[in-house]
Amino acid sequence: MCADPENLPFSNRQLEGFENKIADVLARELGASPSYIWWGQRRGFIRNTMNATLKEGRCDVVIGVPAGYDLVRTTTPYYRSSYVFVYPKGKGLQITSLDDPVLKKIRIGVHLLGDDYTNPPPVHELAKRGVVDNVIGFDTFYSRQNPPGTIIDAVANGKIDAAIVWGPAAGYFVAHQRVPLVVVPIPSGKGDLPFAFDISVGVRRGDDALRARVEKAIGRRRAEISKILKDYGVPLLDRRVDAK
Repeated sequence: MCADPENLPFSNRQLEGFENKIADVLARELGASPSYIWWGQRRGFIRNTMNATLKEGRCDVVIGVPAGYDLVRTTTPYYRSSYVFVYPKGKGLQITSLDDPVLKKIRIGVHLLGDDYTNPPPVHELAKRGVVDNVIGFDTFYSRQNPPGTIIDAVANGKIDAAIVWGPAAGYFVAHQRVPLVVVPIPSGKGDLPFAFDISVGVRRGDDALRARVEKAIGRRRAEISKILKDYGVPLLDRRVDAK
């Protein structure tokens, strides 16, 4: 298994993430036990794990990649989720759309993606609406434990008024806050960028035999996988819905 060693709620070395749990379910269904190649989930992740030059440094499976991701061969998706709004409950906010005029008046936190600090799709849509100066970026690198949770802490502590976060990263940390927070999926918009994504398991390109085995395992354990996702607060969408 290829995985990030410090990236809850997805994975960590203590095997506490939901992708660790799903990996264990699939491995048991295949009559195996998972072993890990650890690497930070950033640029070069697939190159340094699944496609590593040295065979002993390679892994065979990565849990949680976008369906159709071209660096790997992906299975049929096993869940679909979206970006979400996160804001305090009972503070007068009722944000349900990127067109809400209140977004021009409050402090909005967003995750910056990748080594080049790329903005996620909803942030591009905010910029089209003139919402720029009040947007605050949060990195997801290793300056602290569980970096994806920092932005949720900032909402709970009042450092920002709301956040726009990839849903699977939000639900887990929201559930661990003492302050009640609201999680609202961002609905389809008029822009060209998607807000929702189908998520699959990836195997090495050309390894169709392993892909077929993993896909059958997903089908047989789908109910158990869905329970894991729900236990971790992952916002789940109907995979037939085409959200942007």
